[in-house]
Amino acid sequence: MADTLSTPGGISDPALIKLVNRLQDVFSTVGVNNPIDLPQIVVVGSQSSGKSSVLENIVGRDFLPRGSGIVTRRPLILQLINRPATHTNGVSEEVSNSTDKAANADEWGEFLHIPGQKFYDFNKIRDEISRETEAKVGRNAGISPAPINLRVYSPNVLTLTLVDLPGLTKVPVGDQPRDIERQIKDMVLKYIQKSNAIILAVTAANIDLANSDGLKLAREVDPEGQRTIGVLTKVDLMDEGTDVVDILAGRIIPLRLGYVPVVNRGQRDIDNKKPISASLESEKNYFENHRAYKNKSTYCGTPYLARKLNLILMMHIKQTLPDIKARIASSLQKYSAELDSLGPSMLGNSANIVLNIITEFANEWQTVLDGRHGELSSIELSGGARISFVFHELYSNGVKAVDPFDVVKDADIRTILVNSSGPSPALFVGTTAFEVIVKQQIKRLEEPSLKCVSLVYDELVRVLTQLLSKALYRRYPQLKEKFHNVVIAFFKKSMEPTNKLVKDLVSMEACYINTAHPDFLNGHRAMAIVNERYNAAKPVQVDPKTGKPMPAPTTPARAASPSLDSNLDSNTGFFGSFFAAKNKKKAAAMDAPPPTLKASGALSERENVEVEVIKLLISSYFNIVKRTMIDMVPKAIMLNLVQFTKDEMQKELLENMYRNETFDDLLKESDYTIRRRKECQQMVESLGKANEIVSQVQ
Repeated sequence: MADTLSTPGGISDPALIKLVNRLQDVFSTVGVNNPIDLPQIVVVGSQSSGKSSVLENIVGRDFLPRGSGIVTRRPLILQLINRPATHTNGVSEEVSNSTDKAANADEWGEFLHIPGQKFYDFNKIRDEISRETEAKVGRNAGISPAPINLRVYSPNVLTLTLVDLPGLTKVPVGDQPRDIERQIKDMVLKYIQKSNAIILAVTAANIDLANSDGLKLAREVDPEGQRTIGVLTKVDLMDEGTDVVDILAGRIIPLRLGYVPVVNRGQRDIDNKKPISASLESEKNYFENHRAYKNKSTYCGTPYLARKLNLILMMHIKQTLPDIKARIASSLQKYSAELDSLGPSMLGNSANIVLNIITEFANEWQTVLDGRHGELSSIELSGGARISFVFHELYSNGVKAVDPFDVVKDADIRTILVNSSGPSPALFVGTTAFEVIVKQQIKRLEEPSLKCVSLVYDELVRVLTQLLSKALYRRYPQLKEKFHNVVIAFFKKSMEPTNKLVKDLVSMEACYINTAHPDFLNGHRAMAIVNERYNAAKPVQVDPKTGKPMPAPTTPARAASPSLDSNLDSNTGFFGSFFAAKNKKKAAAMDAPPPTLKASGALSERENVEVEVIKLLISSYFNIVKRTMIDMVPKAIMLNLVQFTKDEMQKELLENMYRNETFDDLLKESDYTIRRRKECQQMVESLGKANEIVSQVQ
């Protein structure tokens, strides 16, 4: 029969268990939010497994509520504390269950929620458990994770801490919530999934072990059975000729901590008020006289279970104590830092507080934009660096990407050239066409320039959001909202002159085309470049006599005078195809021109040259304007938006926020801050006490 105890009769020093009990008491005020995973034995099992009877047998007293359905509806943290007897005379079970304090002086219970009050009558302990449960969850079958802490002092118990949880159920009965199975399972898992929990899985021996709800849930969090101990109840109710020897030997579902069989009182014994002392005696006789268990009877029964749990818990505490001390220290540091960030509930004069916050915000605004902030990131750009990215990457590349000839085609330039010459065909390339086109293209730079203003505005809002995310502003939600509204309004007010200045910069460039700019490619140079391109592209003529290349003519050869008919049939020129040969009859009629006249003929050589010259001039001047805008627009934005907000932020905040009648409203703390400060204060206090307790153990 597998077992881990070499000396079942030995009782270990309970000091460590008492230490954990003190920690349990300290953390009881923080409830389910306890950050420290304390070593404890958690009792799990189905409603019909005999959980309550096991606990009562360990205590040696009737003290748990009984009834149909879910009786345990809140976790019960049961701390058993062994104390020496002060009365040596024997006291009968009937007397000890009475309300006579003198006869009961060695045994009593205390509840943490009623400090200082001793319950010598264990029936009243049962009543108090029921009353406190109903106070939390009402009379229905609902459950609550808030624990009840009960401490039992007795010379008849071993120092031990047990957590009794609601029994597992499958089908809702009566007033039970429809999801009661999930609620109970979630609560049990919350306790047993902690690595420092020893799982006491209670299973009725007269059912198939594979169907044990307690073991099934334990294996979910402890699949190897390293921290699970099994308790087999109702051994005496098994079919004749059957026993649990194979289970105890670990041949069915092995557990490192093994199994302990027990015999509890049946329902008839409970109804007949059979004393637990008599029940324990019956249990002892059963195991000593049973053919399958008598050779190992010392490893069976409730007294052995209590000793085993005592030793397991003590050894577990020894193993986990260093980690507990470290966790308490780190948690104390964490909650102390959070409490400091939340600040005290009252800081002092409200006018001074608001003034200090405004001053601090204005200073921080400047440092973030200037890149002098103490919390500079090595991972990503922030603050003023993001604005620089907008200027020198987004806006610069956006302006450079504007190509005038993606919207202005050669045919469009040709049309403008014809329009600019009026009724007479132009003898030279006109500057009017160049100015018309280049002004249109300069106007296109207004959109990306205004977009740059908008992007910088977004970055300023981003910085504002980051500054207002600090704990100080979460603490005062109305102050945060006021800051946000005032600063956003300030940004919008600054956007108007910024947008106007940017528009004016574009208008200035479009208003006056400075063809005398030193970087501008003048008309003569443009014509020379185009002629060089055309001459280089023409095929070289070869002298038929010598076979040598002939020099290109500097002037076109005099053409023969075309005949009238051939001239009429020509399709060249702006309207060449409009009067094609097939339309001679229509041409002869000389109808009025159509409402819309567009170029339809192919470009002549001269028109090609003129168009290329205009395109060269447009490219040259437009590049000058783009360089100017890339330089000037960021300066305009810095002047009227970024630098202006840096210089005037504090003044703007004081004008709109520093008013006596609003101070109290601005400094009204959020419900979250008030609640969180209370939680942190409670946690720091509890962790401080816990730190003092564990620091006494070397």
